[in-house]
Amino acid sequence: MSKQSTTAEVKILDKEYLVACPDEERDALTRAARHLDSKMREIRASGKVFGTERIAVMAALNITHELLERDTMSDATSSVLKAMDSKLNNALGDSSGQ
Repeated sequence: MSKQSTTAEVKILDKEYLVACPDEERDALTRAARHLDSKMREIRASGKVFGTERIAVMAALNITHELLERDTMSDATSSVLKAMDSKLNNALGDSSGQ
């Protein structure tokens, strides 16, 4: 039995995207899109990161970090991720003219 894939529409930062998604995964896709939209809006509202692509990368890093933290990663891995996050924030802040 194969999964029937259809196209679902999600809205992220006021832009609509069409995504191929099995019918039974549509609710999960919608929740994921809402979560991503929320994270991207938080980052945009901070005023530290400019440009949709940079906001999306920072949101992806933040979400990934949260998931890894939730999975009880080691202190060493956590330190490396925090250092990378700090360096990325500094680099993105410096390149945006602030």
